[in-house]
Amino acid sequence: MNIFDAKASFSRLVAAAEAGETVLIARNGKPVARLGPIDPVSRPVTFGDLGATVTISDDFDTWDEQDERDWYGR
Repeated sequence: MNIFDAKASFSRLVAAAEAGETVLIARNGKPVARLGPIDPVSRPVTFGDLGATVTISDDFDTWDEQDERDWYGR
């Protein structure tokens, strides 16, 4: 589809992408862009996504002599 027609029917093209179709958009007959569905795996990460998979140990916020040696090399 050429750019002029794509601009005129953008809402229809987005609906087609939502339905799983991919549309190539061309300038002067040469493909320059692709409009299609978003892979569900590539969705943006949201705060809390890993909440159920991360475990924080009970001694997470303690600091002992071993930590001091490991951190400062003493």
